[in-house]
Formats: sequence, structure tokens, C-alpha cells
Amino acid sequence: MSIATARIDLPLRHLNPLDSTVVLTPEADEPGYWIGCASVLHEPLRNRFVLTYRQRRPRGHAGGDRGYRCAVAVSEDGVTFTDVWSVNKRELGSPSMERFSVIAVDGGYQLYISYVDPADNRWRIDLLEAQDVDGFDIASRREVLTAASTGTEGVKDPYVVRRGPVTYLIASYAAGLPTADGATAAHATADIYNVGVTTHPTGLATSVDGREFSWHGEVLGVGDGWDRYQARINSVVALDGGGYLGFYDGSASHQENYEERTGLAVSPDLFTWHRLTPDGPWTVAPHATGSVRYVDAHVIDGEWWIYFETTRPDGAHELRLARRAVSV
Repeated sequence: MSIATARIDLPLRHLNPLDSTVVLTPEADEPGYWIGCASVLHEPLRNRFVLTYRQRRPRGHAGGDRGYRCAVAVSEDGVTFTDVWSVNKRELGSPSMERFSVIAVDGGYQLYISYVDPADNRWRIDLLEAQDVDGFDIASRREVLTAASTGTEGVKDPYVVRRGPVTYLIASYAAGLPTADGATAAHATADIYNVGVTTHPTGLATSVDGREFSWHGEVLGVGDGWDRYQARINSVVALDGGGYLGFYDGSASHQENYEERTGLAVSPDLFTWHRLTPDGPWTVAPHATGSVRYVDAHVIDGEWWIYFETTRPDGAHELRLARRAVSV
């Protein structure tokens, strides 16, 4: 996934979530049914977009609950996608899956997946590799980041980019807990993000081959107000004159877990981030919880393409795309 170059002024002004196009809809029109946490790879030389997305059902659903299915899909226009590969959480023996991220590399593609490890109920990130995006084999996955390797209580939601020879993996993580007993209790539900016992900043790992990573720890901590519980960077865009604009999910408590809203931050180098929206979200939906999350932003042919998951009036979540001309 390349980082596009753009000016910062348009996204700082506004984004009306309703002034956008629906890309994917959930399977039911009720709270707890979501489709989104997308990651998009644009391949202009192949005239295609590659999308990863997740489907989620309410807890207790008989056919499989929480994040039960993730898929890779392709499109020529960036709006109408066709699935070419998918995985069910049963294939991982996992209680839930969340965001995936795909990048193109020499000789093929790398797909980074996040899911709850059935061995310890902690979130982790693994890697699959294939010559094309329809050829991933879940049995060939290899460990990338885990709670043990990062010294955290779990790591998930990768956003992966390459700059020169370096692969940067940006991820959400659960900060460490003071006692082992407390950690065991916190993971009883297999979702430490939803119990309120710790915070969830953004961390960074780097690699020269996309397989073996060095974990650098926190790069964007939680804030003091609306984002004091979680601050999860979902995508970055390189800016004219240097530096990066980041789109991040924020929440004030675990009661807003699953219904985060979007903030903005800037960085000179992907290691150090500064908030642009400390006093409130950059944008919210005008109904239900107001959630706008998992923004994946690109600049394509002088235009912003902003994919995002958002709540609907019925409480379900859908995937949308907003397009805006880049200001000059």
C-alpha cells in the first residue's frame, strides 16, 4: 500500500459522512451487525482496487458471533467489489477477527491479519503471503506480533505501508496491566478492549522484509478528553512538503468501544504524532452513536478517496466512500 501525497487543507475542513457512497451493507438492519474496518490497496497499473473487510454479528449469534468473517475483494472502480478470498474465524479457532491489511511486494502480496489467539484470549497479528490476492492459505500463516513479543496485553488492527526498503506496521494495542492475576481476569471475555481495565494507544513496528518486525512501542498515546481510552491510527497520507496526516479512532471509555469516532494527527516521520483534534472528533455521523471509524484515506488523481465504517440510524454499521477534490 503506497502512501499518497496530498495537501492537508481539505480533510481539516470537514467530512459529511452522509455525502458519500455506500460500498458494503451489513447482513441485517440491527445493532451489532457491522461490515467495515476496511483496508484498501490501489493498483493503478492493474486498474484495480483491493479491499479487505470484516463482517460482524451480535454476541450470542447462533451462526457465529463477533468478527466471524473477513474477506479480500477486488474492483475496477473502487465502489463495486467482488470477493476473491475469505476466511471464517472457525478456521483459526478464534473467538473473533478484526482488521486485515494487504500490501503489494516483489513477487506477490502480503496480508496481515488480526484475531484473538485461542491459546490465551489475546489479540495478535499474523502474516499470509501469496502471488495474488486470491491465493492466501490460512494454514501457512506466520506470527508477526503478539502480546508476548510486544510486552502488551494484545495487539490488533494492522495498517501496513512501505517507504523505500522499510515496512511500517501501525497497530492498536492494549497497554500492560500491573499484575498477572489482573491480566488473566481481563482476558476472560476474549476482548480486553471491551472491559475498561487498560488503555489502547497506537504502536509501531518496522521490518526490512515484512516478516520479522522490531516493535518500537507507543507512537500515539491516548488523549485527555474524548480520546482518553483509545487512540488507534487507521491510515496515513504523505503531505506536500514532508510529513504525514493520520486518521485515528478515539473513544473516552470502553462503553464507546465499537462506536469510536475519527480524529486527526500529524507526524514528521511516523514515529512521533501530534493531535490536530484534541477537543473533539474531526467528524461524526448525525445519528445513532455518531460513529465514524476505520478511515482509510487515499489521494488518487487529484482527489481524496476516504473509505470509512459508520453507524446507521438502525444501529448497524456499513462501509462508505467519500470523494473530494484536493484543494490547490
